[in-house]
Amino acid sequence: MENVLRPLIVIGGSVVLTLAVGWLADVLLRRTDERHHETPLWGLLRRCRIPLHLVLCAALLRGSYHEADLTRRYSAVVGQTLTLVLLGSAAWLIIRISAAIVESSYARYAAAHRDPARVRRVRTQVTLIQRVVSAVVGTVAVGAMLLTFPAMKAAGTSLLASAGIIGIVAGVAAQSTLGNLFAGLQIAFGDMVRIGDTVVVDGEWGTVEEITLTFLAVRTWDERRITMPVSYFTSKPFENWSRGGAQMTGTVFFHLDHSAPVHQMRDKLKEILRDCAAWDGRDWGLAVTDTTPTTMQVRALVTAKDADDIWTVRVTVREQLIQWLTEHHAYALPRVTTAWAEPSQNGHRPPSFSKEMPRTGRG
Repeated sequence: MENVLRPLIVIGGSVVLTLAVGWLADVLLRRTDERHHETPLWGLLRRCRIPLHLVLCAALLRGSYHEADLTRRYSAVVGQTLTLVLLGSAAWLIIRISAAIVESSYARYAAAHRDPARVRRVRTQVTLIQRVVSAVVGTVAVGAMLLTFPAMKAAGTSLLASAGIIGIVAGVAAQSTLGNLFAGLQIAFGDMVRIGDTVVVDGEWGTVEEITLTFLAVRTWDERRITMPVSYFTSKPFENWSRGGAQMTGTVFFHLDHSAPVHQMRDKLKEILRDCAAWDGRDWGLAVTDTTPTTMQVRALVTAKDADDIWTVRVTVREQLIQWLTEHHAYALPRVTTAWAEPSQNGHRPPSFSKEMPRTGRG
């Protein structure tokens, strides 16, 4: 009977003590969070309840499982298992605590600063810092777990003796991975690109959605995701429309007949922008920028607060100006010859037939 009660008492006592300590810690964190609303740290630390319970329970059982009077065979297996659980849960707890500290620091910084560019830069940096901490803690935890096995301890001496050669071989084999790793750190602290920036890469326009130590994800305007190694942004040129502020200037080009009413178009553009909510009111203009023997190029210039709004303003201006020209000044649209007449016997060429067709260029 004692062989049954002793393990139950040891295991049950450890579980009860774990739950009691975990409940007390949760109560203290909740009350502290209620008194300090300006700091989200205490509320974030409450997410550590599960790894904290595992650490406490594994530590208590690891220190008292000998009292359970198990056989030597089961004692070794149980001790090894509890050690592995303790190391793994401790690493999990450290990662959760570091994540809470990083998220709390970022939240306080974002609340205190109104500059979107600086906030995005800090967000990118703290995200990559958290990933580095997680990778380091996970690697150390796995290494500590492996060293708990006797076979790994015996092989430690030979592994250390050949560590230099292995390091060289691993460095050559992982050259691309290490390059992306250092490129990720360079992006984070060099302020080249940040989460939330609007970029153009390989002709694709989108927003930086995620930055890791090895890859970067860009969400395009049509909801596609472009994933590329972070080394791309340190080795090739790209457009970052969010550098120096999110506001932008856009252009819309029209190819029109030489008789187009430029002054009336300028007044109509002003009227269109006045009714367009996406226009930020900073600047606008309309001018003839080029001519050809058959047409002239008219450029409309508009501004907006960010890339999304500049796209809305451009398409609105293009659509409404073309519609206005079609309805009120159809003669201003470029003429495209659709027939060609042969010369008559007296050498005179009859007038060719033509058709008015709207043609607009995309700015």
